[in-house]
Amino acid sequence: MQVIAIGTLELILATGFIFVSGGLALCFQLGLTRSLIIATLRTYAQLLALGLVLNWIFQIDNQWLVLAIFALMMLIAAQTVVSRLGLWTPRIVIGSLAGVVLSAVTVTFAVTALLIQVEPWYEARYVLPIAGMVVGNAMNGIALSQERLLEGFQARRGEVLLRLSLGATAWEASLPLIQGSFRAGMIPTLNAMATVGLVSIPGMMTGQVLAGVEPMTGAAYQIVVMLMLSCATALGSIICMVISYRHAFDDQQRLVK
Repeated sequence: MQVIAIGTLELILATGFIFVSGGLALCFQLGLTRSLIIATLRTYAQLLALGLVLNWIFQIDNQWLVLAIFALMMLIAAQTVVSRLGLWTPRIVIGSLAGVVLSAVTVTFAVTALLIQVEPWYEARYVLPIAGMVVGNAMNGIALSQERLLEGFQARRGEVLLRLSLGATAWEASLPLIQGSFRAGMIPTLNAMATVGLVSIPGMMTGQVLAGVEPMTGAAYQIVVMLMLSCATALGSIICMVISYRHAFDDQQRLVK
């Protein structure tokens, strides 16, 4: 099956979709017109640039280049998490970076080396797209759970102080908040897994079907993707919170935040 290419004319016509969004924003005075224009321009620029870069990387297929791109993706993801939280403290930075890196590296290479068995192990056509999905979902899960945890220390400060006064350690006093934050971070992933194939045909399977791959092969790949994203989100979130919860305490395990 030959893939139907999308050319310049089709991309220009597709821009009409954003005019619908912009028109609705104007009619209801949502104040989103400028944001929609900027988002559209960034979408064009970033994805077209990505296409050119990936084409170049696939041709070179060098292990050090692949690892460098992977490292850059993880650094940008960690920086995005910290920026969203607005707290550049050592615990928050280290926790965010460790959560992204450990979950992304573990899950990505578990999939490429053990499940798909890519040869060579650094083949960019497999490693980078899978790494991109893993890093992106880990980043979202970490940001959501970490934000909920920090809000919990503010909203349930009295509860934490009570536990400390009764002899609980900082970890024991924080555990209920960590558990609740962990659940919050997992909700989008669990919702996606519960409705996949019923509400929508997900991205990986859609792309493969459009590229001419048999639907059952696309379904198998999508199952792997959904499970690996669940693992990456869970692993990244818990690693981050285990490290960063001490941000709220001093060296004597007193609540200071």
